Amino acid sequence: MSVDATPAAGARRLPPPLDALRRAADRIPPHARLPVAVAAGCEFVLLLWWLAFYPGLMSFDTVTYVWQVTTGHWRSDHSVAYDVLVWLSLQITGGLGALTFLQTVVLAASLGYACHGLRALGVRGRWAVLAPLAVVVIPSTGTFGIFVWKDSAYAIAAVLAFGACAHLAVRRRPATHWWLLAAAMAGLSVFRNNAYPAVVVAGLVLLAAIPRWWRRIAAATLIPTAVALGLNFAVYPAIGIQSPSTSSYYAFNYADIAVAYHRAPQSFRGSDLAVMRQVAPLSHWSGGGANCAWVDPLMAPPFDRPAAERLNSRLLDVWSRVLKKRPDLVISAHLCRGRIAWALPRTDTDIYVQPPAIPADRFGYALPGHPMAGSRWLPALRTDVPSATLHRAGVWAYTAARAPELTWLLWTGSMWSWATYLIVARVMRRRPLRAALALAATTAGLQVAVLVATPAGLFRYMAAPVLLGFLSVPLLAAAHPADRPPAEPVPPRRRAFRGRSAPPRPEEEAAA
Repeated sequence: MSVDATPAAGARRLPPPLDALRRAADRIPPHARLPVAVAAGCEFVLLLWWLAFYPGLMSFDTVTYVWQVTTGHWRSDHSVAYDVLVWLSLQITGGLGALTFLQTVVLAASLGYACHGLRALGVRGRWAVLAPLAVVVIPSTGTFGIFVWKDSAYAIAAVLAFGACAHLAVRRRPATHWWLLAAAMAGLSVFRNNAYPAVVVAGLVLLAAIPRWWRRIAAATLIPTAVALGLNFAVYPAIGIQSPSTSSYYAFNYADIAVAYHRAPQSFRGSDLAVMRQVAPLSHWSGGGANCAWVDPLMAPPFDRPAAERLNSRLLDVWSRVLKKRPDLVISAHLCRGRIAWALPRTDTDIYVQPPAIPADRFGYALPGHPMAGSRWLPALRTDVPSATLHRAGVWAYTAARAPELTWLLWTGSMWSWATYLIVARVMRRRPLRAALALAATTAGLQVAVLVATPAGLFRYMAAPVLLGFLSVPLLAAAHPADRPPAEPVPPRRRAFRGRSAPPRPEEEAAA
């Protein structure tokens, strides 16, 4: 008896595009359907933000990137890797929309991957789905992926690292997760010049979480760090990319001097003051030191940068003497600048959030006599949205999220860092699973890197921990192995074999 393959009478046929989409979905392996669906949903929301602010949100740094790559003034004070992406987008498409679109795609895929890792850790599907969607819906994090900023690429790399750590925490052995972790660490290394502490600290936390894989952890963290250092100090200078100025490298030391002089001028010797006067009036040193949270007020005129570079060794001697005599002042200045990494904001100005508008003068670059005046690339540095209604809605949502009362929840990376650690500690105690400590590795690295060196309390420096904090919340609902339904038996605990790794579990072999 033959089987009639024709549709049943009265059955509704889908339109061809939807039918093709259904057939494509049927070809996706069952275990991959949830992360793919989450990635697609996140991409849809990110595209709405992208269209609302097309070609993307911008800042002073954005204009600096474009000026550098279009005039031959390549410098490594910003991320050269991100400058290359800016250059490619301009050369291939004539604008920056392609770059921001690529960022939405990679972020959406990374969020889908992180969702899959949360499910592997026992998080129920609904919560594993809601967390990535919250990341893209909430304006503080959803719009961050469409900024033309090296920090946006840096945050995307952090999300990818979190997803890889989630899979490694449940001892998923396929090499894919290690390669993705290495790719994420490489992104962290090249998209921010001071990210070396972040990668090294993340590696140390991973080593404490899963020590038996120390060789792979070392390869995934130390190799990207070594490559990034080699690029910055050997390759870039060799190909003509200008290194940052000496005054940029040691601006933190100068700021420490200013804070100490403002608070305890009697601690300075006459010879110290003589050196400082050659760089800026003492009233400026004291004025710049009054604001311990920002380096920029000190480095602005009348601070003489060429003089500071010429007298750099003597200024560092002043800094050393202050450190020996009044270490409390230097430590206080450092912790004040790094407050965004460890403390809750005290005032509305402790965390600076970039407005969602591009001024007509392109942050001063397009003024007469300035570097971008008359540049043919100025049209690429403006908002050119396809829908004014969508743009107004995007601006309204972004502006509403900047309400001072919401700063602690939506824009404070330090708070979400500590929250992530508490959540991970609960997972480790609940399951119990020491390897779950790996989930805190990326956040710990990001937090330490900002604490070590940050020039100001800008949201973008601690945006990545906010994204990872949102993704960590569903772990509060992660099921204990004993709570699984009968269809999911609890795997037996394995004894560690001294000197070699334990044999893989049957389900791990099947997953591989």
